[in-house]
Amino acid sequence: MTAALQIGESFIGSGVNAAHINTVFGHRDGPAGTAWATALATPTAGHVPFVAVLRPSLPVKPLTLFVTKSAPASDDHGLLIWGPAQAGVAAGVADAVAEGHVSAEQADTHALIAAVWVNPSADDADLVYLNNREATKTALANGARSLPAIDDVLAARHSPTNPFYTPNLPPKDA
Repeated sequence: MTAALQIGESFIGSGVNAAHINTVFGHRDGPAGTAWATALATPTAGHVPFVAVLRPSLPVKPLTLFVTKSAPASDDHGLLIWGPAQAGVAAGVADAVAEGHVSAEQADTHALIAAVWVNPSADDADLVYLNNREATKTALANGARSLPAIDDVLAARHSPTNPFYTPNLPPKDA
């Protein structure tokens, strides 16, 4: 049985051009569809959700709402969000459909929200594009497979790390 709401996460790349994507995927008639419509209808200063397109007037399917995790810090940062990051998300969604992580039937009945981080210091449009494409596809694949596995979560609980912090503490007993 397919989960009613799939939540995915992926971090691809390194440095300022890395991509961090969170996805919420579900039927348009369910909570994902309600959240999608509500977010589109209620933009806030610096956070204007928009429909991801493969090119003008060709939205990706399933219809994908691109939501920024940070407001554009400059004109250049905004262009990286609206340009390569958005194109990468759209292509990554299409890749997920092509690879079967999202079925062709779901493309017309489901909605997708992609929460996207683009570092204000990002400086390589092609890497921003490639990393967002791969991160989006991977987040959708992870959501479809209900990843991470609980055993992986429990195994990592004593040594969490991320690109912004690595604990310098003695190991905790398992």
